[in-house]
Amino acid sequence: MTATPASTARHQALLADPIFEVVPMNSLAAKLGELPAGCRVSATCSPVKGIDTTLDLTADLLAAGHRVVPHLAARMVESTAHLDRIVSRLGDLGVTKVFVIAGDADTPHGPFADSIQLIAALAETGRFASIGFGAYPDGHSFIPADQIEAALRDKVAILAEHGIAGTLSTQMCFAPDVIARWIARIRADGVDLPVQLGVAGGVDRAKLITMGMRLGIGTSLRYLRKNRSGMGSLLSAKQYDPNSLIEPLLQSTRGHDIEALHLFTFNQIEATERWRQDTLTQLAG
Repeated sequence: MTATPASTARHQALLADPIFEVVPMNSLAAKLGELPAGCRVSATCSPVKGIDTTLDLTADLLAAGHRVVPHLAARMVESTAHLDRIVSRLGDLGVTKVFVIAGDADTPHGPFADSIQLIAALAETGRFASIGFGAYPDGHSFIPADQIEAALRDKVAILAEHGIAGTLSTQMCFAPDVIARWIARIRADGVDLPVQLGVAGGVDRAKLITMGMRLGIGTSLRYLRKNRSGMGSLLSAKQYDPNSLIEPLLQSTRGHDIEALHLFTFNQIEATERWRQDTLTQLAG
């Protein structure tokens, strides 16, 4: 499928202001200077380090001039008092946009077992202008599809009831046709929240495959096995080229169906930014 002027322009616009996802690890501090000035950053929540570390990272990123959306993991909120402290600190930081996940903890640390419960509690505070959450075009490694769809409807309903904006951030998927069908399906179901396309950044392929297996994106990996050109591209190059997903998807969907690119950097920020700049140069040519 050949790129059209419209899809090329949309590609450029998305790359001009993507979201860089970073993971709070000890090595991250030395890499934060690799982020482009004033960029959007998604600060994840580590099951080891906890929410307070994410809030510390959020403060550092804000001080550096970035636009930050912190992840809040429901199962890592220890109590309603802990939630009050989280909300208070976010207020002190001027943060009104958050991203809610269930979290990787095997058992809840407190009263919230899933993201629906935490989204409802945050909505009740009246302190947030936007609450984002994850979406699974490729399915989930252990949650049945009907439960995922029911949870999506519940979250959308909670946000609508409280007049809060929302975003859907897709988990990593390598199959553009799977994502396109998912977008068409949720739109047909009346879900009109903006979609942020989760894409692995310009990262080392070994890291990508390792993380892909850990995240349970089995359908996408099976897709690559069946699609020789896709698998060859992934395995032959030192770094995965996210454009192999972005370009066909923009050509097969309406451009406005994707609001932003959410780049999973796995803290390989320099490589991801180099890929972004190289692609912008190519598109401009």
